[in-house]
Amino acid sequence: MNIIEAKDISVTFDSYGDIIKAVDHIDFVLPKGQTIGIVGESGSGKSTFARVLSGLQIPTSGSVTFMGSPIQTGKNTYQGALRKEVQMVFQDPYGSLNPRMRIVKAVAEAIRQHQGLDKKTSTKVALDLLESMGISNLDAQKFPSKLSGGQRQRASVARALSAQPSVLIADEPTSAIDQSAQAQLLGLFNDLIKKGLSIVLVSHDLGVIRYLSDYVYVMKDGIFVEHGKSEEIFNNPKQDYTKKLISSIPGHVIK
Repeated sequence: MNIIEAKDISVTFDSYGDIIKAVDHIDFVLPKGQTIGIVGESGSGKSTFARVLSGLQIPTSGSVTFMGSPIQTGKNTYQGALRKEVQMVFQDPYGSLNPRMRIVKAVAEAIRQHQGLDKKTSTKVALDLLESMGISNLDAQKFPSKLSGGQRQRASVARALSAQPSVLIADEPTSAIDQSAQAQLLGLFNDLIKKGLSIVLVSHDLGVIRYLSDYVYVMKDGIFVEHGKSEEIFNNPKQDYTKKLISSIPGHVIK
């Protein structure tokens, strides 16, 4: 069963009279319980498309459905019960963390909003959730600026998971953190995958995509130039653009 389907999606922007095609008539499916990677160079359109899937960007044309139902009604997306089903993790965790709010309070507030728990219970659930993300109770009392980049990113994942979503969309989640923090975050995503969470992973880092994804879409100039099972894409790419991207992975040899 496909949990998300996107059909004939286009996104255009007007830049001082010039029409820019960020996404150009593409289709996409996310089967339930799978991790789908979207990879491409900067400016390929992958982040814009991720925002379409999350409901943050209204497409110029085309449609997105969640479990067969359109996510958009008028200019609104993911209304009512659908609101918590798809959550997004951004490259910059400050996009989802209030710099003036302690981490535990930010997560607890989201838990109260999405789960309807009282203040005391939501705080306990938040502390437990943050601890499962590798953030101690002591660090949970800190403001975002007092945490490392990796801790902030894991806190933003915790806040997204507070909604108990069916789908997590992660846009370049490892690009702003060091290698040690990347390893911790990838381990966290791996645990979430084992628990059955459906994930859309957007990255220019094919090493990350290869490690986590079941299926991969390769994006260039707003279109998918190639897509297939992860093993097939990495071992037997068809397009020169894909071969170029894969050749940048240290130690990877195309079979």
